[in-house]
Amino acid sequence: MQIPVYKNTTDNSIHYENASCISFISAHVYRLILELNTDYSRPLVFVPIGTDRATGDCLGPLTGTRLKGLHSGALVYGCLEKPTHAVNLLDILKDINARHNDALIVAIDACLGNVGRVGYINVKPGKLKPGSALNKDLPEVGDFYISGVVNVGGFLEQQVLQNTRLHVVYSMADIIARSLYLALIRFERQVGMQTRVNIN
Repeated sequence: MQIPVYKNTTDNSIHYENASCISFISAHVYRLILELNTDYSRPLVFVPIGTDRATGDCLGPLTGTRLKGLHSGALVYGCLEKPTHAVNLLDILKDINARHNDALIVAIDACLGNVGRVGYINVKPGKLKPGSALNKDLPEVGDFYISGVVNVGGFLEQQVLQNTRLHVVYSMADIIARSLYLALIRFERQVGMQTRVNIN
């Protein structure tokens, strides 16, 4: 699938205030889903990571809650009510492996970056390394991941996360959730079309 060309973006990231943000992210997510799930057999599981106890780190839980509100059937492991975080991440991943055979996992997490990158949302193939900004040794997660640069890193990261503007985090979470919803709906339609073709 060809990704449209957008202004003021890189190959895999875009600022949340860009008017094309949702279409950009959903197109990237949909392309990665198809590339990593060519026979449509892998269940699609979303793992938003973070805690609701720190403003900057609640991007994941906010995204999970919003996505569940948009699509009640989405497989979401991590929301405001039941966050997926450093303490329970390993158990959550074991649970996913037990419940969903060969799941295609999409990880979502907040991150810190340089001042010029704050507000950018990244969509990248490969595994996410959660907790790296805080030097936490956590298992890698995902077949691909979405990260949102919520604040500036490099100094007193824990304090920075505690003092991040909720408006920025909430806006990014809403955009990511709506983008995932659009990609998921598009994929479900594709699976339905393929199923009808195979039956006929």
